[in-house]
Amino acid sequence: MNRIYRVAVATMLCLGGIQAARADGVPASPGMMSGNVAVVTDYVFRGLTQSWGRPAIQGGADYAAANGFAAGFWGSSISGRSYPGGAMELDLYASYGHAIAGAWSWRAGLYGYVYPGANLDHAGLAPRSPNTVEANAALGWKWLTLKYNRALTDYFGADVEQGYRGDSKGSGYLQLDAVFPLDERWSLALHAGHTHYATVLALPLASGARDPGYSDFGATLKYQLDGHWSLGGGLTHATNAAFYRHTASFLDSRDTRDVGGTRGFLMLQGTF
Repeated sequence: MNRIYRVAVATMLCLGGIQAARADGVPASPGMMSGNVAVVTDYVFRGLTQSWGRPAIQGGADYAAANGFAAGFWGSSISGRSYPGGAMELDLYASYGHAIAGAWSWRAGLYGYVYPGANLDHAGLAPRSPNTVEANAALGWKWLTLKYNRALTDYFGADVEQGYRGDSKGSGYLQLDAVFPLDERWSLALHAGHTHYATVLALPLASGARDPGYSDFGATLKYQLDGHWSLGGGLTHATNAAFYRHTASFLDSRDTRDVGGTRGFLMLQGTF
């Protein structure tokens, strides 16, 4: 049971709520290259910590063409407690989109999550990489964006060999995001999302939980220090505490942490 518990949590750590500094495939200005770098007190993605509640260094680059095509990469330090053998997440993405009429726009693309060196066999489990590819489609209106992400591969390594009833292809994440400019320097970002898992555990955890699906919510307040640097702070909350409250580290099963719940973070970010 402990083996199933650890695998189930590890495969879900990439799924969660509001992003602390992730690029997430958002295009730069048309026909331009842009870069970003950040230091965060906790890397929180879709409501779950990816850095075991510790600071992370992040950065990436994006290109957007005038014809609507955009592509880029983004990376962050992560915790080996959650990704055995790994220390970095590398995201590769490309998308295409256009404005429609008035304030409406659309965008569709592919997003790949790569974890160099990370594999469950470093924890004495059946070999399985957490690398994952998602397809996504988004519809935007002014400050609102509705986006759906669907896994084209097994969802971060989860399948029958890892204690699930079936494979996890087709798992999805639906999110609604809003960004409100408050004045010339202050802005507020709000987020709500829901993760649907295409499979459940064959055997329940000690808490009785089988389904790792959950909802998450977040709010981030950002202050623009100058033309390149900003300072932000946020709060996130993820549901399904029965599944995530006592997550065991792959490095030491006695080391446990609530990877979801209510979390806060601070972020210093630069864009160039």
